[in-house]
Amino acid sequence: MATADLGENRVKRSRRRTMALRVRRLVRNSSIQLRRFLGRFTGSMPRGLYARSLIIIIAPMVLLQSVVAFVFMERHWQTVTQRLSTAVTRDIAAIIDIIETYPHDAEYEDVIRMARERLALNVAILPPDPLPAPAPKPFFSILDRILSEEITRQIGRPFWIDTVGNSNLVEIRILMEGKVLRVLARRSQAYASNTHIFLLWMVGTSLVLLFIAILFLRNQIRPIQKLAEAAESFGKGRPLPADFRPRGAIEVRRASLAFIQMRERIEKQIEQRTTMLSGVSHDLRTILTRFKLQLALSGDKKVNEALEKDVADMQSMLEGYLSFAKGDAKEETEELDLNEVLDKIRADGKLSGNTVKTSLIGRPDIVVRPGAFLRLVTNLTSNAFRYADHVDIVARNSKGRLTLTIDDNGPGIPEDRREDVFRPFFRLDEARNLNESGTGLGLSIARDIARGHGGDIELDDSPMGGLRAVLRLPV
Repeated sequence: MATADLGENRVKRSRRRTMALRVRRLVRNSSIQLRRFLGRFTGSMPRGLYARSLIIIIAPMVLLQSVVAFVFMERHWQTVTQRLSTAVTRDIAAIIDIIETYPHDAEYEDVIRMARERLALNVAILPPDPLPAPAPKPFFSILDRILSEEITRQIGRPFWIDTVGNSNLVEIRILMEGKVLRVLARRSQAYASNTHIFLLWMVGTSLVLLFIAILFLRNQIRPIQKLAEAAESFGKGRPLPADFRPRGAIEVRRASLAFIQMRERIEKQIEQRTTMLSGVSHDLRTILTRFKLQLALSGDKKVNEALEKDVADMQSMLEGYLSFAKGDAKEETEELDLNEVLDKIRADGKLSGNTVKTSLIGRPDIVVRPGAFLRLVTNLTSNAFRYADHVDIVARNSKGRLTLTIDDNGPGIPEDRREDVFRPFFRLDEARNLNESGTGLGLSIARDIARGHGGDIELDDSPMGGLRAVLRLPV
């Protein structure tokens, strides 16, 4: 007996565990589906401020009008139609009672006259022919439903009604003993026909208000859009738009003024930095010239050779300083042909004895600072030419962005040192930097120019076995 109870408990526990697993699985799947739905919904939402502001204005108004229209149609429209249909059905029932109570008038002229004059109903007595076949029910007709219910409730005889169409009349036929009563009533007698006027006024006034709101909203959003364009142009190293000025709301004006002041401070700081570097380089170059003159007049050749090498290294560093200063120098943006840039790269590669392959995908024209851009590309390709034999360059210009990929088959750079090589005067190792032109500023200047254009440079492994340099710029 105890063994049987133990087995039953195990079965129950197993069932509970199975049920718990199913519930957890169901909850997990439901949460995954919910996240996917929210992700798709969020991805389909507009990203612009103007479009989102329109949604903020339009969505509550549409929701409010929908609720008002539903409540109005559910309460007012249905109530009024119910009362009107009840009154018309009551009049028809009274006519039937009169006909059945006073059958002495064979032509029913008095009944027809009283219905026309007192009840505004056009009544006719027809032969006892079968009623027409029931017409298809309309998709949405509150009159057809309510009037049918009232006739069934108050009269309780076979009937046929015709409420479909644009006619102002509603035809009702009721089967009586030996005759058929036909009643023509105005649609407005049984139906709240002026409801559409309310809906038209509601929709019309809403459209007018939306039009006015959109105009005002557009005027308020435009200064923010202009500020964003100005900031983007400054990030790309381009001049401010000609029509940019602080305008709009007070907060937007303050943001615009703060941006202009920030831009002026940054440009002033860059100008001071450039001037300082140029001045220092000029002064040191003068001193180096004196060193060279003194070395030429000195007689000790062994000492002179060592000193001349040091002087050459110092001069190379000064040239690097000047190049670094030129990277921040002011230069107007112009249109540049990528084909010409790629032709120059191929020519430089041939002079260095390298095999260079170039390709262009997309439009060849870009808007950059030409001198700085050429210096940027030259610094990237010169490193590839120095350490590799084969170089593959692909330029893609699509949707306002330039992606320049430079692959080589050289020794590459370790992954943990790829950010260090962008630091000024950083030398990866003595073997790779032991030359006259190696100052450790080439990649620093290249990244500085790229970021001055609003882009950046990334280093990665190349499919050719060496280093891949990827330049991304908004153009």
